[in-house]
Amino acid sequence: MALSTVDVFDASAPWKLSQQVSLRDEAFGALAYHHGNRRLVFLKSRELVALVRSLEQFASADEAIRAVVRADQHARYVKALSSLLTSEILCGR
Repeated sequence: MALSTVDVFDASAPWKLSQQVSLRDEAFGALAYHHGNRRLVFLKSRELVALVRSLEQFASADEAIRAVVRADQHARYVKALSSLLTSEILCGR
């Protein structure tokens, strides 16, 4: 049975790392491997890794971003999370 996917990232919504994804820490950030679609995605900063790992602790992606990264980087991280949704690394909760 295929799960429906969300096509549009809404930073005011709650998100989490997909249960089908494994993260492996690397010097540059992390590798994210999706066991379902077999995609390998590079998370190119430690801040992004920390953000992705913490998403489930917050009511929205916006709250998580405010807690983990500098305010002037907010838009950059919304874009990064949107890309991770497209790759099915993130999913709604």
